[in-house]
This record gives sequence, C-alpha cells and structure tokens, in this order.
Amino acid sequence: MPMTVTEIRQGLASGQFSSVEITRDYLQRIAQHNPALNCFISVTEDLALQQAGAADALLAQGNPGLLTGVPLAHKDLFCTDGVKTSCGSRMLDNFIAPYDATAVERIRDAGAVMLGKTNMDEFAMGSSNENSWYGNVANPWNTAHVPGGSSGGSAAAVAAGLAPAATGTDTGGSIRQPAALCGVTGIKPTYGRVSRYGMIAFGSSLDQGGPFARSAADCALLLQAMSGFDARDSTSSDTPVDDYSARLEQGIEGLKIGLPKEYFAEGLDSRLARVIETAIDELRKQGAEILDISLPNTHLSIPTYYVVAMAECSSNLSRFDGVRFGHRCENPVDLEDLYKRSRGEGFGAEVKRRILIGTYALSAGYYDAYYLKAQQLRRMIKNDFQTAFDSVDLILGPTTPEVAFKIGAKTDDPVSMYLQDIYTISLNLAGLPGLSLPVGFVDGLPVGMQLIGNYFDEARLLQVAHRYQQVSDWHLQAPEAFS
Repeated sequence: MPMTVTEIRQGLASGQFSSVEITRDYLQRIAQHNPALNCFISVTEDLALQQAGAADALLAQGNPGLLTGVPLAHKDLFCTDGVKTSCGSRMLDNFIAPYDATAVERIRDAGAVMLGKTNMDEFAMGSSNENSWYGNVANPWNTAHVPGGSSGGSAAAVAAGLAPAATGTDTGGSIRQPAALCGVTGIKPTYGRVSRYGMIAFGSSLDQGGPFARSAADCALLLQAMSGFDARDSTSSDTPVDDYSARLEQGIEGLKIGLPKEYFAEGLDSRLARVIETAIDELRKQGAEILDISLPNTHLSIPTYYVVAMAECSSNLSRFDGVRFGHRCENPVDLEDLYKRSRGEGFGAEVKRRILIGTYALSAGYYDAYYLKAQQLRRMIKNDFQTAFDSVDLILGPTTPEVAFKIGAKTDDPVSMYLQDIYTISLNLAGLPGLSLPVGFVDGLPVGMQLIGNYFDEARLLQVAHRYQQVSDWHLQAPEAFS
C-alpha cells in the first residue's frame, strides 16, 4: 500500500529509510507505471536525488523542516526554475521557467523533494485531462476512464502511488473534481490563501493553488507549507495562517452541517447519492447536526462561470503571441501571419473555443449583456453562501454528479463536460474554500464528498475530513494494479 506523507515523515525521522532511498523508490514506480497512466510530463530524476541528498544531510543534523525529505510532484503550470513548465500545451513546450512560483519556493524551502511535473488539461481548461498536448491521463482505478481535470495528472499520480502528494490548481473544480474521481483528498483554499505568483493564469479572479494527498492530515501539512501572504501577488491575503495540523484531532460534536437541496436534486447519480448519505450518517454519529439548506442560485453557476472564466482566459492568453516566448511558427511572412499561425498551431481546440467565446463576451456591444451580467450573478451566488453560513458552520454535498466516465465519452459534447463541475464552480465564483475526500465506490470507481467552508476556514474543513477518515479507510484504498 502506498505510504502517506505522515508515514514518510515518521520513517525519515526514525531512520527507517533515507530520503534518497524513498525518492529512488518513487522514481522507480514512475518509470514502471507512468507509461500506462501518462501522469508526468517531466521527471526530474537528477534534481530529485540532489534534493534528497541535501534533505538527508539536514535530517542527520536534527534540524528538518516541515517536509524535509518528502518527495512530491508539481502540476505543470507552476513555474519551476530551470525546468520545463508547459501548461500541457504545445504553446509552452519549449518554455524553461527562469524562476520558481511562490508555492514551489515555499514547498522547496520546507524541504520537499520534487519528482517532476504532472500532466494537465491545456492551460488548465478541461474536466477530464483529455485536452493535453501530451495526451490524456488515465484513471488508475480503471485506465479506460478519465481521472478528471484539469489537475488529473497530480490526482492520478497520488492515487497510483507514483507520488505521496502533489500540487494542483482549481479554477472551477480542478483540484476537487479529479480528487473525487481518483479517490484521493484535495483541498482548494480560500482565494488569496496561496500565492498565485508564478502560477500561469487561466482565470485570474478564480484560480487558486492547493494540494493533493491521500489524507486530510497530509493535506494539512502541504497547505501549511504553501500558504501565506506574498507581496508579489496583489490578490494575496495577509490573513494569518492557522496551524492546520493542530486542530485535526478536535471533535465535531455540535457542528452544524448544511445540505443544499439543490445538490441532491435531478442530475445526481442516485447510487452516488446513497454513498454520500452513508458518509453523512457517520458524521451524524460523531455528533454533527445535519440541517437542510438552500443555495437557490446554484443553477446559474455554470453559465456565470463560463462567461467570467472565458473572458479572463481570453485576456490572459493574449500574451502568447509567438514574439517573446513560447511556440513560434516557421517563417512568418509578416506580423499578422506570425500571430495567427503561432497561436493557431500552439493552442488546442478547447483553448481556442474558450478564447473565442471570451473575446466575444468582452467585445463592444456585448460586454454589458454578458460579462457585466455574469458579475452581477456572481454576487448573487456569493450572497447565497453568506446567507447559508449565518445558520451552519459547514456545507456538504457531492463533489461530482457521477463517477469517472470513459475516455472519449464527452469530448464531442462540451456542455455535458462543463456540467461535471456543477457542484464545484460556485465556490470559485465566491472565493470560498472546498475539500473533496473519498467516501466509497460505485462500479469500482471512487466517489468524492465535498466539504465547503466559510472564508479562511480551511482548518475546519481539514478537521472534519480527518475525523471522518479516522473511522473509515476509503482514503487508504489503492487501485490493485498499482498497489
């Protein structure tokens, strides 16, 4: 069975094994299993062993950091100094980042060892990890099925034991949705909790980085290392960071958990709903009070998100023009030809679709009708959550409406693909934190349950998830083919 971050830290501290030994073990697993899963775009073997050796020296001195010697992987849109950062796109296939993203820098400073960069939907645009220039990622539980997206490479790597933890980003569910489909734990913190500096932007008002791991306890360690104010990010919050691990063992007696009726209505697989209800019963046994609530504007989240996100992606991706960095077409005849062919060759179909829709929504004559209206609806969705948090401490529901679907099943139906994020998107619009944890299986595929907290209440999400994981073992299950 794959080890957790907590177990690796204990093994390193006790001298059971060295960082070099555990790092070599993961590198061997990547070499053995990555061809079947396609989780990694880059494997940084030499760098990993160098960092592991330095970690062992610190461990020998008795002065380790929070993650000293622990191997992990980074989603390939976090800039990594001297290592290719592709965003899963041909556009950046030749881009070697000249600096580290703040999240990468902080995790490195905590002593972690970087195994490599994980595969993803191109520029984080997708719900299935089928939009990568480097090919789709497979779900370790059934390689004929998708792992979810856009951080599917990170989720699949953790699920298959190719890394004990990994970073991801979440613009509309891209940490929580693949965590659910791959049976691991993933948390999207409050907007501004983790710096976006060096995290290549898709939707600047929506993007947020966070960790994947097997357990909430592991996620607490990773989020602790990643979080905090960053003067280089104007959207970074200077709200003090909680000690996430310190609260894990607290009970949940008297905690008020709200169940939105909109999350358990038409569109949710009834078998998945039964699994979620069993998990809710367990929380009730531990003393939580379960209340029915309403988030009446949930149905507006998909159209609102896909106007705001596409408008922002149109703006952010305008910088990729073949001039300063990234893909450049061969022998352009003039500047217009350079722009057209570089962007046409560098971007994939889904990215082009979103750029075109976003440009349309921002164009003269349509800005008020689409973008401005979407921002008004966004405020209504946020207000729904604030009203709910007047009466409950936490909100609970499914992470996805169904388990992982087959590769290719929805590629010709973008709207059906977009609906996979119906329960996750509204949190990004509101800027709230959310966590997905595994709570069972349907047809041999994992089911994820989502916990939603108020602003900067990540500690409570991790605490409730940890309490559930103390009385269940779904988070410890591993796909047989990779165990």
